[in-house]
Amino acid sequence: MFPQRLDSPLAYDVARAMRDGFDRHYRLFRAESARAKHRFETADWTGQQRAQRERIEFYDLRVSEAVKRLEKEFKAGEQPMDVWHQIKLHFIGLLVGHHQPELAESFFNSVTTKILHRAYFQNDFIFVRPAISTEYLEPHDAPTYRAYYPARETLADTVERMLSDYALQGRWTDRRRDAERVAAAILGRFHQVKLRANFQLQVLSGLFFRNKGAYVVGKINNGFIELPFALPILHDASGRFHVDAALFGEDDLQMLFSFARAYFMVDMEVPSAYVQFLRSLMPRKPRAEIYSALGLAKQGKTLFYRDFLYHLAYSSDRFRIAPGIKGMVMLVFDLPSFPYVFKVIKDFYPPQKDTTREQIKAKYQLVKQHDRVGRMADTLEYSDVGFPLDRFEPELVEEIRRFAPSQLEIGDRDGNGEMELVLKHVYIERRMIPLNLFLQESFDLLAQPEHARRAGKQLERAVIEYGNAIKDMVAANIFPGDMLWKNFGVTRGGKVVFYDYDEIEYLTDCNFRKVPAPRNEEEEMSGEIWYSVGPKDVFPETFEPFLLGNPAVREAFMAHHADLLDATFWQSHKQRIQAGQMLDVFPYDESQRFQHDNPTPYF
Repeated sequence: MFPQRLDSPLAYDVARAMRDGFDRHYRLFRAESARAKHRFETADWTGQQRAQRERIEFYDLRVSEAVKRLEKEFKAGEQPMDVWHQIKLHFIGLLVGHHQPELAESFFNSVTTKILHRAYFQNDFIFVRPAISTEYLEPHDAPTYRAYYPARETLADTVERMLSDYALQGRWTDRRRDAERVAAAILGRFHQVKLRANFQLQVLSGLFFRNKGAYVVGKINNGFIELPFALPILHDASGRFHVDAALFGEDDLQMLFSFARAYFMVDMEVPSAYVQFLRSLMPRKPRAEIYSALGLAKQGKTLFYRDFLYHLAYSSDRFRIAPGIKGMVMLVFDLPSFPYVFKVIKDFYPPQKDTTREQIKAKYQLVKQHDRVGRMADTLEYSDVGFPLDRFEPELVEEIRRFAPSQLEIGDRDGNGEMELVLKHVYIERRMIPLNLFLQESFDLLAQPEHARRAGKQLERAVIEYGNAIKDMVAANIFPGDMLWKNFGVTRGGKVVFYDYDEIEYLTDCNFRKVPAPRNEEEEMSGEIWYSVGPKDVFPETFEPFLLGNPAVREAFMAHHADLLDATFWQSHKQRIQAGQMLDVFPYDESQRFQHDNPTPYF
């Protein structure tokens, strides 16, 4: 029950301190995002990646600052619940007219849940549902998007004007040429469609920066047709700007904003307006993933959890042990009707897994902060997550009790007889088809003459994608460690993505070696390793027996990725990274790139 009156001056002061803490966070977040433009203009790629990593830490730092302030100045943890009710109501009032109210509510939740006992994690005390609408929020600084009508000029003139309005400081290789290429690509999409009176380009006002690229993101309106598009802007070898490609349609945009890529940096006064615009381009993409792609990972977690609770309320299936080969360090389960998997770190591991819970969490944090190059799944990390116990298969509960008892609590939280299962720490990832199961399906179809041809192509594509995934990670200084098929998944779009991070290493930390030749017949015939092996030593040629037992897989792999079995391949990339070279791994195909006289190197 909410209080009938707001009579606590302390409650208002606490609410204002929390709002001020959030405003400081978003001010710093936005400033760092805005500086991405200068780093792009000056080709400060190392600084860009460093800023992308460091910005991820901003949120937790500001939450910790706010908690310390509230405890020091107001003894917040000692205040009665009536005061906390009033704090929330005052906080809602302070968000009237605010431009990031949904983010501020999540910040309030983060601070409050660090102060209050878990029993109070409910709608009376935190924002389980949003209290402030974000519809039709208008920015003060600049419009969310700009519209361009080529009524009195050529489409190429319009595109050139649009590119010029982003005011990049530096020289273009040939902006007019790029504008004509983009205009031709757009008109090619409408060559059988009459251009209507409302024909226009709508583009978000801020450029989207990630790694070595800047992206114009928008849509083309023509009559009742809306076509999403994006224009990647890169530096050429001489340091001048050029438009590298024209990407069209929801699938291309989904690839650009993939959950397996690093977060964008974009300066947004009203982030909800950006999300609303992007959702119109990618209606199948959850708002939670869009917020995360914009670097607002905490808001992504908040929306994901709300979607999850809503799904639980309107479903009746049970959580189960996930299909596939069980992991050595992770216990994985899913809800069949929900497109995510839940991963809990086990309490103990087989002898061959020399690791700890802290080391595993550090590996997942490494991936969170690193450029995931479209090949490593993002993870949502939660603490003290409650589930209705009756939605769990008994076998799964027993599995958790057996392998992760320290992470499990079962009890009646509210005293109403409804039993709850609480996991102290859990990772959540997009569900994919494990690559080993995907390949097994191809093997089964190969045995059926009527499906053999299709299965053969499916298998070859999967093996090629597997090798490409590894090579993309190598380009980003990542060695996956455990390269078995079961640690990779196939996405809805057919991409192969890595998702098992407990053995991941920086490529530059590994020592890639060839297996020494045996010195005598005894060593040659020995079933044991006769040579010394250091803790970071990797012998690529030894991957073969574990990966290429199936003849069809072997044929496809050796035709496209035999170099992965050669230590020289790995050593050359290690040397390249140590020399400071940073290769590009673009979120679109080589075939989509415009032809350039002085192109950026592509990997």
